[in-house]
Parts: sequence; C-alpha cells; structure tokens
Amino acid sequence: MANFNEILNHILGIIFIIIIFALAYAYLKPHQLHKRRLVSTLLLKISYLLYLLVLLIIVYLSALVKGGLEQVFFGVEFFAFLIVLFVPTIGIFARKLGHFSKKREEYNYFFTIANIISLLAVLVMYFV
Repeated sequence: MANFNEILNHILGIIFIIIIFALAYAYLKPHQLHKRRLVSTLLLKISYLLYLLVLLIIVYLSALVKGGLEQVFFGVEFFAFLIVLFVPTIGIFARKLGHFSKKREEYNYFFTIANIISLLAVLVMYFV
C-alpha cells in the first residue's frame, strides 16, 4: 500500500496538470478563431493543446511512476527532450510578433507540424 507522501505527490501532480492545461487553454482561447485564418489557427491551437496534454502526462508518469526524468530520458534523449519541450512553446508565444504577421498562415501550418513531430518524439522517447 502506498504511503501518504506518494498519494499526495500523485494528487499534486494531477492538480498541476489541470492547472497548466487550464492556463494554456485560457491563453490560447481555441474557441475564438481568426476569421481569415480559420483552419490554420484551429490546427495550431489544437495541435499545441494536444502536445501539451501528452507532454504533461509523460512528465507526470516519468517523475512519479518511473523514478524520475533522468531514468526515462538519459544521455542524448534528455537533450532531445529539452528541445521538444521548448520549441512548440516558443512557437506559440512567437506567433503574436509583428515579424510573422504577413506570413501567419504559413507560420501556423509550420508550427502545427512542429507540434505533431514533438508529440510523436515525446511518445517515442517515453515508450521506446
């Protein structure tokens, strides 16, 4: 039987996932879409939220079930995990910059693909 500290860690981990995902949802507002770039904006926001949900679950499972991130992602995989951790988030935040406003639709499609590749990379690194 699990002790109180382990149960508390699992509960706090789940609460952490819910809070982070709720903040991301509130920031992205996937229910509010751009009228001219409807499809690309929707794909970008949904792919990022799906990526974030899977990433949070993988981090939770790695940290609390499999003994820590260093046990699951070791060596070169850890550096690949760091890249996969930051690239989609930088892409989501950088989309509001004026530099990308003229090519926003291409930007949205590019980072939709980046989010999907990052999602697949996290899953492959965790399960293989």
